[in-house]
Amino acid sequence: MLNDAPLMIRDVHIADRPRERLVNQGAAALSNQELIAILLRTGSKQESVLHLANRVLTHFEQIQEMKNATIEEMVAIHGIGRAKAVQLLAAVELGRRLSSKQTDTKFTIRSPKDAASYLMADMTSLKQEHFVVLFLNIKNQVMHRQTIFVGSLNASIVHPREIFREAVRRSSASIVCAHNHPSGNPAPSPEDIDVTKRLVEAGSIIGIELLDHVIIGDHQFISLKEKGFM
Repeated sequence: MLNDAPLMIRDVHIADRPRERLVNQGAAALSNQELIAILLRTGSKQESVLHLANRVLTHFEQIQEMKNATIEEMVAIHGIGRAKAVQLLAAVELGRRLSSKQTDTKFTIRSPKDAASYLMADMTSLKQEHFVVLFLNIKNQVMHRQTIFVGSLNASIVHPREIFREAVRRSSASIVCAHNHPSGNPAPSPEDIDVTKRLVEAGSIIGIELLDHVIIGDHQFISLKEKGFM
């Protein structure tokens, strides 16, 4: 009679176990399911760790959505307790930090694409609009990055005073502004254009140039400078 018990990771042929495959073939050879299985380490009496990892992926539909997961959302998945949730969230945060270009070597902004590349990984999947400012030195190197506002962009909340006060405090030579469109479409709205023009005028008065305002969508971006709005 066949045994209907779920297959556990220890029962998988040794050549197919995720940990052994990582050692022998490298991490890049593993699927998302296998990588998550390694993080989870164990399944349960009812299902293997590979089955549990697959359910985690199914819950989030796209693996990028794990970037915004909370511990409450993780433990709501059957089979994921607090310890497993903490392991997954720690791995997600580590991946976020590794993908960031905020290293000891200052990142140089030479073009709108540079600014978008610097911010894309963190901003492309945000569920709310975030208005971020990059504060640059005279060599166009990023000295500091700061989220100034969170919420729908309009002229009443994006005030030049808040942005340029920080720029002056950090002795910035120039700034680059960016915000995301949760819809995924980076096309500028009338409010985006109005805010940009106000910031250009304020920067001209203070002597700290706004180099660009970049709008980030779903792995794509638009430069308002390239589009002729500043």
